[in-house]
Amino acid sequence: MNVTRKQERIIRRALSEWQQEGALNADEYQKLAGSLKRVAFDWQRLSRYAFWTALACIVIAFGSLFADSELLESILTFFAFSSFSRIVLPALLAAIFYLWGFSRQRRETQWHYSTEAIVFIGVLLTAIALWQLGERFDNGSGNVAPLFLVGCVIYGLVGFFSRSGLVWLFFLLAWGNWFGAETGYMSGWGAYWLGMNYPIRFILFGAALLLLCYLLQGLLIKRQLFTVSKAMGLTYLFIALWIMSIFGNYDVDSWYSMSSATLLPWALLFAVASGVCIAIALKTDDSMLRRFGVTFLAINLYTRYFEYFWDGMHKVLFFMILAGSLALIGRYAEKIWHAGERDISR
Repeated sequence: MNVTRKQERIIRRALSEWQQEGALNADEYQKLAGSLKRVAFDWQRLSRYAFWTALACIVIAFGSLFADSELLESILTFFAFSSFSRIVLPALLAAIFYLWGFSRQRRETQWHYSTEAIVFIGVLLTAIALWQLGERFDNGSGNVAPLFLVGCVIYGLVGFFSRSGLVWLFFLLAWGNWFGAETGYMSGWGAYWLGMNYPIRFILFGAALLLLCYLLQGLLIKRQLFTVSKAMGLTYLFIALWIMSIFGNYDVDSWYSMSSATLLPWALLFAVASGVCIAIALKTDDSMLRRFGVTFLAINLYTRYFEYFWDGMHKVLFFMILAGSLALIGRYAEKIWHAGERDISR
């Protein structure tokens, strides 16, 4: 079995412990340990990072295109003979890339990252087609939610059937954008919808996404989409809780007159959510929940520190305390890191 250096240390440590416990005899230990073949270089990881970087460059290229008004105008002028051509052409190219990716996935399963990159190009072309569709049928209402909904359907189907976590991520992002646009349009683009501002709405959205994620856990795991779904649900939930702890359920005009004490219940809710996340992680040994809980608990504490002491404390003392607390965290993390290294090397 081909393994990296780190994987080899972990597996050998596990085999040694099983031998000491009597689960393996000496011959079985030698047979299993001898089957390990250390890979000198992790080409799989390099492949993944290279394709991710290539896709990031493509996204930057598209962003640069939209930022260059002269180049964008030249391209649109080239297709000005037909507004439908600006919709049909990218949609047709997207369909070609999707079909290419699906057929490649069935025939050549070993090319996972390159296949995902091909499908992702289809995602970008789909976004361009939807943008032009919105330009073509814009009636001045400002209702962009249907476009996001169409994107949700396309990205959801492609991500689900291709088992692509990257495309599924775009589905979840498009779903969140649809929810925000739909509730914003229904409220007349005001600050509140059913008495809730945007952060409260996305607290509910993130919680609902997490609930669906666990209800459909078996299906999502089978399609290799559970991890990204859970991560996005937690991201929506905790970022919304963080914003709520700063602004509360107030619009911008009212927020300036609010005291820190008025916002304290939201900060406590944020802390309780982080604590519950950590408690569940400790019981279930869920590393993702643990990381989210610890990270956002720290963000909550430092946000409150800035909120309560920025104006009332001398800046020299403020930053000295901040530096000291960060140094303590760094020292604690360093101890955990070295302890883990010692355990693996045994």
